[in-house]
Amino acid sequence: MLEGLYKVCTELIGEFESIDLNRRAQLEKLSAYLSDRYRHGITPKLIVICTHNSRRSHMGQLWLAAAAEYYQLPEIGTYSGGTEATAFNQRAVKAIQKIGFSVSLEDGSVDNPVYQIAWKKDKEPYPAFSKKYDASSNPLEKFGAIMVCTEADHGCPMVQGCDFRLALPFEDPKAYDDTDLADQMYLERAKQIGKEMLFVMSQVELE
Repeated sequence: MLEGLYKVCTELIGEFESIDLNRRAQLEKLSAYLSDRYRHGITPKLIVICTHNSRRSHMGQLWLAAAAEYYQLPEIGTYSGGTEATAFNQRAVKAIQKIGFSVSLEDGSVDNPVYQIAWKKDKEPYPAFSKKYDASSNPLEKFGAIMVCTEADHGCPMVQGCDFRLALPFEDPKAYDDTDLADQMYLERAKQIGKEMLFVMSQVELE
């Protein structure tokens, strides 16, 4: 794992006690799903879903992958998507880069640019861009659907192909766009999501 990202993971793990009991109960449902997949010899696949696939869903997906790497868990597939496609928000990209993910821009001239994102040196970067949750690059069956915004959860009553669904909403940092608090709140949200995804992976049992 990249050194700076590893350091942030270690810091966030020290904040697990700040996760309230109700939230822990929700997170542990995801841990149980992952544990069940591993015990049956199945590679878990998770799609993190929000309305526009621009902020929280990307953060959630990337943190799930990084958290699995931190805890040295077996292979896991993490994906993201929206109920519609827009673009990976630049403030969200900046926040994950500040946390320690390696980010490079493949093509900045298009409306929906592709970012190559890595969390370890010897792994092929993940191409991150906005897409619908049922895009061809995402699994179409036997995956867990993690709904990270209330709008997507309500607006998408059925996620076709999933075998597990969890509502896990996070406050949208978009509310702070064009304010002096924008960078701070995007970073805060990225760290909150990281802390909770690390907690999920810390509770996964392989046997």
